[in-house]
Amino acid sequence: MIGRRALLATGAAALVLPRFARAAASRLSFSGDLEQGGLVVGRAPVGTAIELDGKPVLVSPEGAFVFGFAYDQTAPAHIVARFADGGTETREVVPAARTYQVQHVNGLPQKFVTPTPEELERIHREAMTIVTARQRNSDGVGFSQAFLWPCPGIISSVYGSQRIDNGLPMAPHLGIDIAAPEGTPIHAPADAVVSIAADYFLDGGFTLLDHGHGVSTCYLHQSKRMVEAGDKVKRGEVLGLVGQTGRATGPHTHWGLNWFQLKLDPSLSTPTPEPPRA
Repeated sequence: MIGRRALLATGAAALVLPRFARAAASRLSFSGDLEQGGLVVGRAPVGTAIELDGKPVLVSPEGAFVFGFAYDQTAPAHIVARFADGGTETREVVPAARTYQVQHVNGLPQKFVTPTPEELERIHREAMTIVTARQRNSDGVGFSQAFLWPCPGIISSVYGSQRIDNGLPMAPHLGIDIAAPEGTPIHAPADAVVSIAADYFLDGGFTLLDHGHGVSTCYLHQSKRMVEAGDKVKRGEVLGLVGQTGRATGPHTHWGLNWFQLKLDPSLSTPTPEPPRA
C-alpha cells in the first residue's frame, strides 16, 4: 500500500566493519503514512519474524506485515526483525502529530443521542459482535493493496474531529463521512472477506470487511446491503448503497478503518485524490 506522503523511519541498525564504520542497509521497508491515525505496511525478507512493541506480528509468506498508530499516539513503534539467516534489525518508527477539528452535529433524533436502557443493551450487544470480528488475525493480504475510495461524494466529517451531537460532547469521530445521494453504490476498497453484514441500531445498514492481518474496514448507514457474511469480495466490488439508516442526519456512508481494535484514518491509505470537502 502506498500512501500520499513519503514515510520515514529512524533507528536503522549500525554495522561496524574493520577500519570503517557505516550504517547498514536496512532490510526492512515501510509504506503508508507515518502520522497519528496512519496504517503502515512493512516489507521484510521471506522468513523474517517481526515483533512490534515486544509482541509478535503476523508476516505473510511474501514478507508483508502491518501495524497502525492511534489517533493520539506520540510514542514510537518499536520493531524488531529476526531474519531467517540469524541476523536482526531494530527500528523505531515515530508518528507525526496531527491537529484535529471540532465538529457540531445538530438535528439528530434524540433517541440516538440519549438512548433508553433497552436500546443501550442492544447497542452494547451489537458493539461486542464488532469487537469480536475485529480480533480476527486472518492470513489475507488485501491490506497491502492501495485502497480505493468507497464511493464518490463530499467529505462531510473527517477523522479525529471532536463531535458535539445536539450540544452533547461525544467521543472523537474516528472515521470518514462521505455524503452522497441515497442509492449511490459503495465499493470495496481492497480484496476482503465479509465478516458482518447486518442492520444495527446506531450504524444502520452495516458491513465489516476483513482485509487480513487484523485490518478491517466498515461501512455504515446503508440503505441496502448487497453482500453477506462469509462472501469474498474483490477490490471495486459493490457492497451496498448509500443511505441514512441508524444515527444519521442525511444520506452518507461512514467509512472506518481498523487494525484490530485500533481505529485509523482510511483517507491516509488511498493514493487517489479524495472527494471535495463540505
